[in-house]
Formats: sequence, C-alpha cells, structure tokens
Amino acid sequence: MRFEGTTSYVATDDLSVAVNAAIALERPLLVKGEPGTGKTELARQVAEALDLPMIEWNIKSTTKAQQGLYEYDAVSRLRDSQLGYPKVNEVKNYIKPGKLWQAFQAERRVLLLIDEIDKADIEFPNDLLQELDRMEFHVYETGEQIKARQRPVVIITSNNEKELPDAFLRRCFFHYIRFPDAETMGKIVQVHFPGIKQALVEAALTQFYTLRETPGLKKKPSTSEVLDWLKLLLAEDLAPEDLRGDAKDALPKLHGALLKNEQDVHLFERLAFMARGQR
Repeated sequence: MRFEGTTSYVATDDLSVAVNAAIALERPLLVKGEPGTGKTELARQVAEALDLPMIEWNIKSTTKAQQGLYEYDAVSRLRDSQLGYPKVNEVKNYIKPGKLWQAFQAERRVLLLIDEIDKADIEFPNDLLQELDRMEFHVYETGEQIKARQRPVVIITSNNEKELPDAFLRRCFFHYIRFPDAETMGKIVQVHFPGIKQALVEAALTQFYTLRETPGLKKKPSTSEVLDWLKLLLAEDLAPEDLRGDAKDALPKLHGALLKNEQDVHLFERLAFMARGQR
C-alpha cells in the first residue's frame, strides 16, 4: 500500500514519502500548510489511490472530541419515556456513532480525514490522544468497548492558526506542505488545464508570483485561487501580451480571483499610481 500521487493530483516526492511513512508507522499524518495548498484534497486523492473508503470529519469551533466517538441523546430518551415509548428501555436507541466509531467499525480499512483540527479549542487534540493511539474507546452508557476492526489511515489537516499540544504532536507524523514553486505550479496547471498554451502559463505565473511576493500583501493568493484566475483568463480568451502589459502598471486583470480584501486592492492601486507618477 503505497501512495505515489494520482493523475489529478501532483504530489511532490517529500509529500509522497510523508504519506507512506505515516502508513508504515501506523501513525496519523498531520498535514499543515497555508489555506489552498491542497491539504484536504490530499486525503481524497490518497483514498482514491489506495482504494479506501473515506470518512470525513470537518471540525468547527464548536466541535467537541466526544462527538467523534458518539453522542448520547438524553433529551430524546426523556421525552420518549414521558410518552411511554417502549424503546426507552434500550439505551442503544439513543446513541449516535461518531466518525471515529464509523471508521473503527467499518467492514474494510478506511481513510479517516480530520479536517482543520486547529479550528477547535486547545483541548480537542488532547481529548483524542488515547482513542487515536489505542484505536479503541469505551461507551459508558452501554458498557461497550469499541475497538477498530482494522486500523484506519488517519490524515489530520491544520491551517496553523493555533499551536497543537506537544503530546498530540508526538503521536503524529508531521508534514508541512510548502507553497509550490513555479515548476511544480506549472505541473498543477497542466493537470487542471491540459493543452493550455505554455506562453500563457508562463506569463500568468510570472505575474502571479510577483503579486504573491509584493511587500505588504495581507492575504497571499493560494493555489486554488490561481487556478480560478487561469480559468477566467481562458474564458476571456486573453493572450500573454494582455497580462504582460499590466504587470507593473495596474491591478492584474480579473484581480478579484486573486485579491480577496480591500487593503490588498488599495495596495496595488497605490503601486499603480506611483508607477504612473514616475514616468
């Protein structure tokens, strides 16, 4: 069971090594990187490449670790008891398995994605330590011990918005997805837009990386945003010359796909004004 990338996902050598190392060690793979670098998509592509069903747990600020195990609906049970329903005698009727329970009890090995773990509170990762380490947990209401039939492949993503506990980090194999260089980005573009003219790609990526490296930029555009931008350039049938003409003088054409806040738009408007004043 080895991951080497897919036809629709360009995986660098170090990323493939990280995925395979985590699988060999039977440790969760913790993937960090700025938004838009393909962390969530990596999990989907690993599942596809290894022919594993995927269970996705999207973490929110209100998510609790217990929800990944199970939830006990005591309110519904109380209501049903007041109405005299016979099912109240069986507590299992009020227990809803969470994503970890589903992964542990699956008929075949699955890939479990815990997406954006850093959105939850600081105690969330620690609350999952034992379950992810031992691959089992106890259901207090029924006395059951839920054990994994086969250890799932676990991929955990983080946007690096907050530090994760050391005890949690020790149990993971870590990989940071660096922002793609121009050569890798060119390969990614070819995957999404096969047959696109190389001259347009070179002109667009030159302007894109110049924009990303502009001092004072509040939000640097991501991989997904440059792909959206290229899609618009193709839809408008723009030529490389149309991009080069604007590179130093004004906002990029169709800049709304790249710049996502007014501060960055104003920054480029000021740069354009200064460039015109120096002529």
